[in-house]
Amino acid sequence: MSRPITHDGRVVRRKGTRFWWMYYRERDGTRQRESTFTEDWNEANKKLRERLQARDGNILQVVRKGENLTFGEWADLFLENYSKPPIREPKTHVANCRAANHLKEAFATRRLVDVTGDEIEHYLRDRLRQRVRFKTSSGYVERGKLKPTTVHQELRVLRRMLNVAVRKELLSSNPCAHVEFPVAIKGLFRPHYVSWSEQQQIEFHAAAHLRNLVRIITETGLRVYKELLPMKKEQLDFVNAVVWIPDSKTPSGISELPLTKLALEAFRNQTAISGNGDFLFPSDETPTKHLKSVKTSWRNTLRRAGIPYFRIYDLRSTYATRVSAGGVADEWVTQMLRQGDSQVFKKYSQMKLQMKREALEKLNRQANEMTGTLCQKLPVNEGFGTVLAQ
Repeated sequence: MSRPITHDGRVVRRKGTRFWWMYYRERDGTRQRESTFTEDWNEANKKLRERLQARDGNILQVVRKGENLTFGEWADLFLENYSKPPIREPKTHVANCRAANHLKEAFATRRLVDVTGDEIEHYLRDRLRQRVRFKTSSGYVERGKLKPTTVHQELRVLRRMLNVAVRKELLSSNPCAHVEFPVAIKGLFRPHYVSWSEQQQIEFHAAAHLRNLVRIITETGLRVYKELLPMKKEQLDFVNAVVWIPDSKTPSGISELPLTKLALEAFRNQTAISGNGDFLFPSDETPTKHLKSVKTSWRNTLRRAGIPYFRIYDLRSTYATRVSAGGVADEWVTQMLRQGDSQVFKKYSQMKLQMKREALEKLNRQANEMTGTLCQKLPVNEGFGTVLAQ
């Protein structure tokens, strides 16, 4: 009769080695022996407990795979399986590939489980000291230093990659959670709110198609490059004042969108100048295709209007802020934005704080001391004029 097992595992120092070794059994009873790769007894026991928890959770094989996986291998797997369309947009995949190339230069040969928060912060500081490099026919040309927003984008991609690794249980935790970005980025994810007077100034200096585009986005909240520019005329229903969105960034974005009078007028004006093609915003070079970008015309329009540059996508944030400031509940604003996550609305309504500050500036601290027609003068209390009964 075999002896009963009294311990799940143990840590032993083998002769001729510096590291502690751990002994434990698999779910089927098979005896395993592995090095903990540490000389600290407490760290070795922690590694043993993690092994036993993975065994009991039936994820031991996945954990072992993660320990043998290099960062470069995981980056390639991430780009292939979690970055390409339809999981992510093509432009997002291009940005992920660009960031992954820089990340692999620093961590490609490192084991995925060995990447620490301190190493990530060291990488970020090195990147902030580097300069922009352009490849030309005569070699590389260096320009100014990298912008903090560019380096922060690489940190966001890295955080996303490691979050997926945590969900796949290749990592126990994301080391980016302990990383503090070395530089304070002013205005990051703070969309610009366009006032009505500023919008009228932009429309005055804009070309006809761009004027209609600005009015449509601020009245409907449509996404510029995914929904509005590829739009076809057949998607419009002028009789019922709705537009059909067949393809969007999120599943909730595929829906019918009601139109205001200003949006309906802008759509009619754009239809009148778009020609006989199918697209509402046809390309100047190829009328059978839609317009791909308005970045140049948008930048030139802002310069002529004397307005500092901001992204045209911020017009969508302006729409969300105006709807929210009009008293619409946040849940309804999220549905009107056609977002899949209600938390995203917080990013679009940042300017509500500024509008509250403007309201506080109108606070009248002498409202009760004013006389005349603006407020009613209260009589002076001289008593009730009666004698209480004894």
